[in-house]
Amino acid sequence: MTTRIVELRQGILKKNDELARGLRERFAHAGVLVLNLVSSPGTGKTALLERTLRELQASGARAAALVGDLETDNDARRLAATGAPVRQINTHGICHLEAEMVGKHLDGFELAGLDYLFIENVGNLVCPSSYDLGEKIRVALLSVTEGEDKPLKYPTLFNSVDVAVITKIDLAEACAFDRATALKNINEIRPGIRVFETSAKTGAGMEEWLDYLCAQRRTAPSR
Repeated sequence: MTTRIVELRQGILKKNDELARGLRERFAHAGVLVLNLVSSPGTGKTALLERTLRELQASGARAAALVGDLETDNDARRLAATGAPVRQINTHGICHLEAEMVGKHLDGFELAGLDYLFIENVGNLVCPSSYDLGEKIRVALLSVTEGEDKPLKYPTLFNSVDVAVITKIDLAEACAFDRATALKNINEIRPGIRVFETSAKTGAGMEEWLDYLCAQRRTAPSR
């Protein structure tokens, strides 16, 4: 039984990887920068993305979002209020997004008319680490309210990302958040990774985060 379960999982991941390669080629051909945002529930993915979409659009950039949740379209409606094109993906119990889900929800999106596509993954720090969505950049979010040892508890996820974002930095003092320890733990799992410290509420760290996005966009394949 164990052998069959392992074989089934390998088959699922192989199919996902093949679909993700196709998505990556599609995104590159369109010249759109795709980011996959991963965190536990309540970290502040939607708040960060909401402010990011508003700021990017104010600068003239074209951005859209795919939002993954088990149920409801609450976050998608919240993000759509920014004026950006947004699509909801309900997984109905599946704890992560898969490449096939992303592909199905791209129908009707004019990818070549976008500079950025953000994928807000389902709140989970385990399953999303195994599923490539065709993104160029995978982002791990860590809230000051979660504690400094999150990277050590979920090393597979943090080892799979390209950049990390500490959220709700305005609450750091109230939460007795140890910034130095958090940075040490992140770098222990992913040495040299770029880390941003942000607050969607106050705007702290947002300029640096947006500058990073713009720099990455400039290195994306041209249309």
